[in-house]
Amino acid sequence: QLQAYGGGLVQAGGSLRLSCAASGRTFSSYSMAWFRQPQGNEREFVAATRSGGGTRYSTSLKGRFTISRDDAKNTVYLQMNSLKPEDTAVHYCAHSGRRWNSGSLDTESLYDTWGQGTQVTVSS
Repeated sequence: QLQAYGGGLVQAGGSLRLSCAASGRTFSSYSMAWFRQPQGNEREFVAATRSGGGTRYSTSLKGRFTISRDDAKNTVYLQMNSLKPEDTAVHYCAHSGRRWNSGSLDTESLYDTWGQGTQVTVSS
């Protein structure tokens, strides 16, 4: 199971850090990602990481968002800086029990476990 938290309301230019804690079975090899879904729009890729290293970012978000992981806590984080109103969305974390190639980490269908989503709202 995945538990995502850390969302909330922030003013434009502010920062938030999302956390996604994995419980239950642990995997020595895995890929974890953040996706987001603005209201009325399709879900889109944000960032991903995998066991042993390697990350991938949405081209449009790279530089403002940073993904990291703490394997001892089975937790992945998404640090979001310089937030903009267009970042407003429900943010979902996702997990796969496989260590996918970095170039594939943005593929939604590779992830088989999803968290419940946490709302991020950025006011102007």
